[in-house]
Amino acid sequence: MTDASDRIDAKIASLGDWRGKTLARLRKLIREALPEVEETVKWAKPSNPAGVPVWEHGGILCTGETYKDKVKLTFANGADLADPAGLFNASLDGNVRRAIDLGEGDEVDAAAFKALVREAAARNAAKAARR
Repeated sequence: MTDASDRIDAKIASLGDWRGKTLARLRKLIREALPEVEETVKWAKPSNPAGVPVWEHGGILCTGETYKDKVKLTFANGADLADPAGLFNASLDGNVRRAIDLGEGDEVDAAAFKALVREAAARNAAKAARR
């Protein structure tokens, strides 16, 4: 377990409500899709000392932010990814990022989500190979 993984564990535990359970479920799906995924924490600041959980594989795949009314998974290069299941429901007007917002009680299609994570990793690998 890395320090970042421990910090993500602590963040999930500190939420103590549906947001923690949702973030933990999404994290589990990410790890199932890519067992070798690297967990990091970025952008810690006084208003968010725990920082933002980030999953990386050849670059940032996605971030996991929590708000009062939602858990937001933002895919760094989501605009480049196919989303046949229509998981992306936020940040749709940008040229780069796409996000999945989940409110209390919302579910995500596990198979489609894992496919999206694997596609994001493949996109990062292809971009690195072009360099």
